[in-house]
Amino acid sequence: MQKTAFIWDLDGTLLDSYEAILSGIEETFGQFAIPYDKEKVREFILKYSVQDLLVQVAEERKLDVEVLNQVRAQSLAEKNAQVVLMPGAREVLDWTDQAGMQQFVYTHKGDNALTILRDLGLESYFTEILTSQSGFERKPSPEAATYLIDKYQLDPEKTYYIGDRTLDVEFAQNSGIQSINFLESTYEGNHRIQALADISRIFEAEE
Repeated sequence: MQKTAFIWDLDGTLLDSYEAILSGIEETFGQFAIPYDKEKVREFILKYSVQDLLVQVAEERKLDVEVLNQVRAQSLAEKNAQVVLMPGAREVLDWTDQAGMQQFVYTHKGDNALTILRDLGLESYFTEILTSQSGFERKPSPEAATYLIDKYQLDPEKTYYIGDRTLDVEFAQNSGIQSINFLESTYEGNHRIQALADISRIFEAEE
């Protein structure tokens, strides 16, 4: 019998990291004399992604997006201590682990994600962790999910991508898997939660 599998997003889902991310962007913008509006930047990265923001800024200001990325990555790595767990994160990971579900990570964060998960003592929960440096097309391309489904013989109907943005729901939908998200969605396969503790309730209600 195929067990349920969870693929986790990190920022805003398991990790409360947006303040560290915004701080890193502010520092990066400061180095290149780019005006910084915290609320506008927050709104943009929640709707799209940090990478989309850097691409747009690089085009507008005739800068090299790779240089912007390198500066931001260095600034963010220095802020790992500011990254904390979302409320209920460790509890839901324990619950999932005890229920015998396989757990994975697919994040747009770079390999610094591995350091953060190790520092927080979470690395051992996951069978495999995919980052932006794993070589897959970015969300909402289904490439990373297809890889995990094929490699671990996962059942798409029992595989859930857990995230906090519309992009994450689109990734699940394009991948033909289920979605658990903090947002409402028209996707039939999406289950909305308001807190991570709601996840176990979804599955207990289905039993």
